[in-house]
Amino acid sequence: MGKLDGKVCIVTGASSGIGLAVATALAGEGAKVVMVSRSMTAEKASAVKGDTVAVACDVVKREDVKAMVDGVVDAHGAVDVVVNCAGVMYFTLMKNLKYDQWEQTIDINCKGTVNVCGAALPHMLGAKAGHFVNISSDAAKTLFGALTVYNAAKAFVSVFSKGLRAECVGTGLRVTDVQPGDTATNLIQRNDDAEAAEKMGVTVGAVVGGGDVGPACLAPGDVADAVLYAVTAPAHVGVHELLIEPRDQMFGDPTSMNA
Repeated sequence: MGKLDGKVCIVTGASSGIGLAVATALAGEGAKVVMVSRSMTAEKASAVKGDTVAVACDVVKREDVKAMVDGVVDAHGAVDVVVNCAGVMYFTLMKNLKYDQWEQTIDINCKGTVNVCGAALPHMLGAKAGHFVNISSDAAKTLFGALTVYNAAKAFVSVFSKGLRAECVGTGLRVTDVQPGDTATNLIQRNDDAEAAEKMGVTVGAVVGGGDVGPACLAPGDVADAVLYAVTAPAHVGVHELLIEPRDQMFGDPTSMNA
């Protein structure tokens, strides 16, 4: 018996990285997992062991998101858990005027999270139960160089999560803000501001941390374990906020030391 048997979970950004790891972890505990991303296919979902459904949806498009969530409820009777993993991260210097990247950062990280929560909230309120997990970042708590727009976007997600939780007190709903540090994902592979990348010591087109999991870089599964901890806690327990970083990451100034 899994800890999430009978639960219906929506995971956005589920085609790769943290989203894929979260979908895998939830399915492993018996949940029916609706895997959502712009590029999601049945083939990608079927690669995850367990009860999965693939839905292609752009979280920036409000009407598409509402149709996706309503369709999940119509097909499966409920939505019990929503994990917002969809996001992008661009290292950019403000003086280099990467307008399109800034707009995409705000649209996906901020607007996407709000759209999905807004679409699912009425269903959860009607059921007097449900759990939102929003993946923000340790960048919500401190500034990281050449990530000005990303810092602000993740701070938005974190404050939004707190506000949503306050609104949901007494309704039976839970809201968790998970704040990962450096995690080996493809989040920076589309970066093209070479000056910003050089300043921060990252490689354009590479996986975060070079893909080397260890004391300086988390695996996506480490973040998924934190999500699983939150959503499987007893119903009376609210895991409101989780900061999870590699053991040796220098919180507050990641460039201050090179171990």
